[in-house]
Amino acid sequence: MTQMLISRPALHVVPELHEHCDRCGAAAKLYVTVKNSGDLAFCGHHANRYTELILATGTRVAVSDGFTWRGATG
Repeated sequence: MTQMLISRPALHVVPELHEHCDRCGAAAKLYVTVKNSGDLAFCGHHANRYTELILATGTRVAVSDGFTWRGATG
């Protein structure tokens, strides 16, 4: 089996986000640039729900200051 290393997206903490969640329309807590696809915004609930997908496909993640995202650790 061949091992494949997946690099984590660059994580930036920003004072606030002005976008709304692309999934439910709530205030965004996380904004991600996705490889070859553009950008997506997520509320706190959806950001944590899709952590693994964000980590696997994102190249840059902006997190609103004060929001604890599961993907920010380890």
